[in-house]
Amino acid sequence: MATSLYLDAFSGISGDMLIGALLDLGLDFEAFKQQLAKLNVGGYRVTAKRVAHSSIYGTDFDTVLDVAGKDDAVVTEKDRQAHPAHGPHRHLTEIQQLINQSELSDRVKQHVIAVFTDIAQAEATVHHRPVKEVHFHEVGALDSIVDIVGAFVALEMLDVDQVYCSEISDGTGFIKVAHGIMPVPVPAVMQMRVGTAIPIHQETNIRTELVTPTGIGIVKEIVRSFGDLPKNLEIKKVGYGFGNRRIPQFNALRVLKCKKN
Repeated sequence: MATSLYLDAFSGISGDMLIGALLDLGLDFEAFKQQLAKLNVGGYRVTAKRVAHSSIYGTDFDTVLDVAGKDDAVVTEKDRQAHPAHGPHRHLTEIQQLINQSELSDRVKQHVIAVFTDIAQAEATVHHRPVKEVHFHEVGALDSIVDIVGAFVALEMLDVDQVYCSEISDGTGFIKVAHGIMPVPVPAVMQMRVGTAIPIHQETNIRTELVTPTGIGIVKEIVRSFGDLPKNLEIKKVGYGFGNRRIPQFNALRVLKCKKN
């Protein structure tokens, strides 16, 4: 039976938070790992632990790499040569090839490539480079590829047909990324908002990023509409996926599994 979801993004959204919340709704973790393995990429393992934050239980999902260096990337070939310690990175065409050669379903492949293309175009605009020269910044690392693929694998396994979302909260201030100290929202996220009317509210007491490029990319791909929970949806279950940043408030994505009345 098809499922509707409502994303209550009171503390932002990222790929790992969404996967955690979907697992918390009851998605079988072992079955999820079997489906994720169709990506046919090594060098990582995924973990999911049900833990309590602020006495509220939810699921903490994480991708653990065999080699350290999560979310560490440069943008141009010149930068890459100047910083060889950063290790290997991927262009959009390499990621497209990786996804297309996998055993994932056609539907998952389509969504994953759409999100990566969106992020690549945003990065190209921000850095004034052709898309073909972009080395993925914060999303080219293996853990982020797993997050994006895993999100769509989980959505497919839950047979989700419609997704709704609240206003999304983000932080303020500055964070350190590969290119230095950047404002929140980071330039890629702000560029990805161009041409949309996604309602994002910045919390002035949160001095860090809550909405990642991965998170906003997934939102753009799956959310049908924004606002309050539609009146024709009956809540069947609630799941929480935890964020990994330590902030003054409860940091989780709350996802409501619903059915239409």
